[in-house]
Amino acid sequence: MNTPTNGLTYAQSGVDIDAGNALVERIKPHARSTKRPGVMDALGGFGALFDLKAAGYVDPILVAATDGVGTKLKIAIDTDVVDTVGIDLVAMCVNDLVCLGAEPLFFLDYFATGKLRPDAAEQIISGIAAGCQQAGAALIGGETAEMPGLYQGDDFDLAGFAVGAMERGTALPNGVVAGDVLLGIASDGVHSNGFSLVRRIVKNSGLTWNAPCPFGGGTLAAALLSPTRIYVKSALAALDGGGVHALAHITGGGLTENLPRILPEGLGATIDLTAWAMPPVFGWLVGQGGLAQSELLKTFNAGIGMVVVVAADRADIISEVLCKNGENVKAIGHVTSGETITYTGTLT
Repeated sequence: MNTPTNGLTYAQSGVDIDAGNALVERIKPHARSTKRPGVMDALGGFGALFDLKAAGYVDPILVAATDGVGTKLKIAIDTDVVDTVGIDLVAMCVNDLVCLGAEPLFFLDYFATGKLRPDAAEQIISGIAAGCQQAGAALIGGETAEMPGLYQGDDFDLAGFAVGAMERGTALPNGVVAGDVLLGIASDGVHSNGFSLVRRIVKNSGLTWNAPCPFGGGTLAAALLSPTRIYVKSALAALDGGGVHALAHITGGGLTENLPRILPEGLGATIDLTAWAMPPVFGWLVGQGGLAQSELLKTFNAGIGMVVVVAADRADIISEVLCKNGENVKAIGHVTSGETITYTGTLT
């Protein structure tokens, strides 16, 4: 049998191991910037260790969440503006996790692409580190997968995994009753849900991503890529204030489908749609897409990114706590008897 003199290499198949190793070295400073009590080892091993006792927990329950960014990534790919989608990735995980009453402790990411571009990859992971800093979580590991033939051109995908903890007996929701007040915390725009519809509306409008934004400054792409707001620190401060019975992250499904997830059997809610003003992006989407109000409320956050369910006698105090932590807060309704979500008024 003849032995080939010019054997193939992994690099010739489209996978550059050296580039991947170089990327690990480039992102280590970003990971180190997120270090917090409990982190035990450095990035790059076969796994990552975390010490719950060093993080201050006595009888902890672990809480885990995983999510992605969805087709919002397609806008980032098409415009090569990738520095904020990492924040979205973290937000979609940690905002869910805190709804159970847990403090996010650490985060891992999965980044897959057809051809590794180190500069773009570092921007993405830098965004993940920025999101972790906002959430108080450590970026302790992840995976970069270069898969030619599966992803075409500059396409890539992201997935995130957050782990948090709470002391035993403190899980949410807990104690929700009719008469509890719903405090709505403002969103920063579309966040990371409904982008298949957003992209369809933009396509039908005839605008390009680099066109001037019709509802604000800058380009249309820049406005739509505004990252998901991270509510962790303000939500934890509200929990410390006492009287919070539940938290709901308003993601895909909007208020219509996310509020029932935290309401006990037999309870619903009444929401006053005149209690807040939507960010301008939603008015533009409604006008361009001819969206019914019901469609808007079950597809997008409509300007409310998180709902805090709080005892009526604590509502003013918790609202003040949230405002002191940088949030824009409105009382938007209350918990009612009966398993329905009822709206009054009209969104503006």
